[in-house]
Amino acid sequence: MNNNELIILLADDDKDDCLLFRGALAELQVRTRLTIVYNGEKLMQLLNKTEQLPDVLFLDLNMPRKNGFACLIKIKQNEKQKQLPVIALSTSFDQDFVTLLYQNGAHHYIRKPNEFSQLKEVINRAITLSARTNFTQSSKEDFVILEE
Repeated sequence: MNNNELIILLADDDKDDCLLFRGALAELQVRTRLTIVYNGEKLMQLLNKTEQLPDVLFLDLNMPRKNGFACLIKIKQNEKQKQLPVIALSTSFDQDFVTLLYQNGAHHYIRKPNEFSQLKEVINRAITLSARTNFTQSSKEDFVILEE
């Protein structure tokens, strides 16, 4: 983190979800710089060419060209990128798949909420929990972040 600004990368193909995410971030009490990519191929191109990795990656699992799970695998196999905290996002909640995400190195899992206030809450909790654990993988108990 430079100058107390959190550098966040969002990979999500849904432009409406991206707008909501940007709006939720803007209302949090955290200084951030957000970059958005709209598919898995663009995400991997960006990560492969960048010198400084973001502080955290919010990764939608259902994207065209290369889905989020395939990106997670590639990121965690890359020596430079494997330390990047990845917070997986999805509209579905399949417990077996969530376990697979955890086993493959995702830091947290967020089921995308329908309400803006809930989105803001889960993004804030993900950032707070990640910072508290110094951006290392959470415990299995803290892995899933649901709206309250």
